[in-house]
Parts: sequence; C-alpha cells; structure tokens
Amino acid sequence: MAQPEYVPVVTRDNIRVGEHIRPIAPRPDRPGELRPQGGQPVGRKFGIAGPDQGYALKLASHLRDRIVLAAHEHVEDAIAGCVEVAMRRAALYGRAPVIHDVELSFALWGYFAGAPDDLVAFRKPLFDGAAHDYQTRRAIIDRVPEATLRMTPGDVAVRLAGGGWRLLLGLEDGT
Repeated sequence: MAQPEYVPVVTRDNIRVGEHIRPIAPRPDRPGELRPQGGQPVGRKFGIAGPDQGYALKLASHLRDRIVLAAHEHVEDAIAGCVEVAMRRAALYGRAPVIHDVELSFALWGYFAGAPDDLVAFRKPLFDGAAHDYQTRRAIIDRVPEATLRMTPGDVAVRLAGGGWRLLLGLEDGT
C-alpha cells in the first residue's frame, strides 16, 4: 500500500537505487553446458527429456490391480520398465505422461490379461531386475520402436491380440 501524501518522508527512508549487474554471458566450456550447435545429445541410452515425467509412476499405481504376472515376475519390475516406456512416449509428444501412455506400455508388454505365452517368455528375462537397474530399463525402452510408441493403445491391443507382438517390438526375424 502506498504511503499517504500527508505523511512526511524522512530522507533516510527513501528507496535507494542499486547498481544493475549485467547477466553473465553463457560459457559453453563448462562441463554441464549444452553447446548451441549440438543441443541435447541423442542416441541409444540417452533418453528423451520431457516435462513432469514422474507423473507416470502415479498413473501406474492406478493400474496396479490390472497387472497380470507370470511365475517369478515382480510387480515392481513390471512397473519400472513400463513406466519408462510410457515416459518416452509422452516425451515424444513433448508433454507430461497421461494414462494412455501407461496403458499402451503395459498392453504392449502383455501385462494385462490375455497375453500370448511367447511374449511372456520373451519379456521375463528382459524385465528381470528392472526396478533396481537403470541399464535394464534402458534396454526395455530401446526395444520399442518409435512407430509403435506413436500408435494408440487400442491399435496396440488389436495387434497384440492378432499375434503381432514381434512386429510391435521391431523383431524382424520373428525370434
């Protein structure tokens, strides 16, 4: 609130103007700086940055009751691997994860009812220990082609029901 005009102002109470400091010019020679010409590095095991990626964990907790596991599988491994795939899908679109990203991921890896037995046998060693190992999660993410991530969850479910999981995961030779 402004001071009323009839109240006297003492000289020492006046606002002092400080010095304006120029901002520091960017120095891309520091270890954490991204170079303007290169930008964010891309490639295998680099990942894709996106906003509010951790929200996928919250969404996955809502699907926990729908997850169907085979013998010797752990729900923590399934969630860890599938959440990473969901985060990658969301980052491709430049947004935070939504429930469709998480559903697509769980459906793709056959964690909902009705998964083919050969898909379950394929995913078991791949997801083993994913909750505790970053490299394992990166291997899971790198298995999924970008074309599959850009599909709708319904399309993935239809192809999965038709036995096309090998095509969804980019396994050309069918093994």
